[in-house]
Amino acid sequence: MVTVKDRIKSVAPKGAKEQVRELLVRYGERTSDQRPLPDFLVIGTKRGGTTSLWRYLIQHPLVPRLFPAWNTKTSHYFEENWPRGEAWYRSHFPTVKQRAALERKHGAPPKVGEAAPLYMFHPLVAGRVAQLMPRARMVVLLRDPVERAYSHWKERRTEGVEPLDFAAALAAEESRTAGEREKLLADPNYFSEAYDWYSYRARGRYLEHLTPWLDHFDREQLLFVASETLYREPAATYARILDFIGLPPYDLGAYDVFNDRPSKGMDDEVRAELTAHYRPHNAALAERLGMTFDWS
Repeated sequence: MVTVKDRIKSVAPKGAKEQVRELLVRYGERTSDQRPLPDFLVIGTKRGGTTSLWRYLIQHPLVPRLFPAWNTKTSHYFEENWPRGEAWYRSHFPTVKQRAALERKHGAPPKVGEAAPLYMFHPLVAGRVAQLMPRARMVVLLRDPVERAYSHWKERRTEGVEPLDFAAALAAEESRTAGEREKLLADPNYFSEAYDWYSYRARGRYLEHLTPWLDHFDREQLLFVASETLYREPAATYARILDFIGLPPYDLGAYDVFNDRPSKGMDDEVRAELTAHYRPHNAALAERLGMTFDWS
């Protein structure tokens, strides 16, 4: 019997890395019927600590990484890769046999998931998740939307896709993203980089984007956590998230912040305008969720 390892060893040196990747992807798809769907998703928010939380989660012995191993925290299935289909999505997760081995080793069932900040913001994702994984649990990190917007802009500047300063980018947001949401709703196979890249202000109006999730899922399937609480009390917050997912306690010892871009240097007038813009949205969010947020 020719194993996956045998196939990898037979790959020619030229382009070997790409060929190995392709072999592993194909192997994952061929075994997709043996790979259960995930138990949980971290759905947002962008620039709200999802990378840090994901790094914490995969340090737990009962949270396996995505397959193949070079995948970081998400498949991007429910937004960018929806046309690839369910078998492709399942290919990213461990097999029943691998899950059973983890349970035998650690004495409790593993919990499998992924973290994708665009899931919360994309208008079709909540319905797609509800249809495919109606019992899944969702972790939602929510950061002060003023700080989130500025951090989002700095990330795009660093990546070289944002030529405008922050004030100009905010002013251009409406024209840059005009019609993109409507295209996403009209064409299930459409993906919009502009809707992801330049939605600095819109992504902080959290209740607009959470309403579909609240409509599709029971409240106990959604855990809302202020990003500031995760940063300030990482051990306690991590313990709470593990309990919500259904995992036994696990002490990491250290809780480093990953992918951090401190939001210093924002223009005072821009900050004041954004703070005023978000004030009614934050109030509506707090009322709907029954929470308080330590935001501007």
